[in-house]
Amino acid sequence: MKSAVLALLLSAGAAQAASSDDIFALYAKGDYDQAARLGEAAHTAQGYAIAARAVLAEDVLRDQPCMDCLTRAETLARQAVAADPHNAYGQVWLAVALGYQSRLIGAVKARLRGTPAASKAALDTAIADDPKNPFAVSALGGWHIEVVRGGGAFLARTIYGATESEAVALFDRAVRLAPGNVAVRYQVALALAGFDDDKYRARIAAELRAALAGEAVTAYEKKIQDRANEMLGLLNRGPHDAFAARLRKYQGFAD
Repeated sequence: MKSAVLALLLSAGAAQAASSDDIFALYAKGDYDQAARLGEAAHTAQGYAIAARAVLAEDVLRDQPCMDCLTRAETLARQAVAADPHNAYGQVWLAVALGYQSRLIGAVKARLRGTPAASKAALDTAIADDPKNPFAVSALGGWHIEVVRGGGAFLARTIYGATESEAVALFDRAVRLAPGNVAVRYQVALALAGFDDDKYRARIAAELRAALAGEAVTAYEKKIQDRANEMLGLLNRGPHDAFAARLRKYQGFAD
């Protein structure tokens, strides 16, 4: 019955009638194109936010990152924010889209475009409106550690107020908020591995194991668990070059 209802919603005449629950159900089962189309057609903050999330999920799972896809995700997230500036997920996916774009264009161009500041503003707004949102909290931790990694501790602190210690504190908070969230635990592992996989080796392994132990409630999370299993095996058995190469790919850097 649920499949029949979703099929009906996919008709052009019914597109605007799709509820957020129906749109999310498409996202959850991995129908990213349809979720994005119906989310956009809903013309609501929630619809746009789910659409942005769907486009981002599809891009993350690609063999190669797609700048056009990330630009589309940014546009959808901005539409969500325009529809409701207090929709935390619109702000989170905007920051995520900008972060992935920065990895493709490089740190210098990203700074010239004001991307780090824009991402920080979006995440600060998301957390102010939804302090217990684990995606927002972990993403802000990722922002801190990425800025420190890209510019060094002194410049990161001086220019942006970003610090390694704050990143770790935010990761700790995100884990407390959602200990069984597959995506959050996995992203914490990737962020720490990209920063210093030797210093944080034990924490990275623990986060990957937690991602594997969590309940995958979406098709995306099932795929992420496959990646977590692969990364844990490479971390434990090496060689390090193989781990580093796979990490770079899964973080969204182009070959």
